[in-house]
Amino acid sequence: MTSALGMVNKKLGSSVQTAGWLVVVEPEYAADRSDPEGRRFVFVYRIQVTNISGVAATLRRRRWLVVDAAGRRTEVEGEGVVGQQPRLAPGQTFNYSSFTPIETAWGTMEGSYQLETDEGGVFEIAVGRFYLVAPTGRTAMPG
Repeated sequence: MTSALGMVNKKLGSSVQTAGWLVVVEPEYAADRSDPEGRRFVFVYRIQVTNISGVAATLRRRRWLVVDAAGRRTEVEGEGVVGQQPRLAPGQTFNYSSFTPIETAWGTMEGSYQLETDEGGVFEIAVGRFYLVAPTGRTAMPG
């Protein structure tokens, strides 16, 4: 992911600012990890979290809602992201990549992060809805 946030695919990705924190997501279909005939579509997503507030905080927890084209909803919660609980001072950015499998050629994903300030205050920031779309040519995007 580039530092020029305008490079995100505006149709599929998301960019949301909450409480002085900016979360930018760029999803991509992972054809090499997918098996469409076996109903396994894998999507990689790159996330950039930037602290544009005046307060340092540590990302403690994540919560995701994944919905596939058949309406199946999967909620995922856990500590940190990719095995880390990064602390971001004002002006700092943290980048990471992860993935999710779904059973249909398209779906959506959205969620939130729970952060904790150095003083112990806890707050949430949003991860805006983004779209998981395999390039099948036969699948209509939600609209």
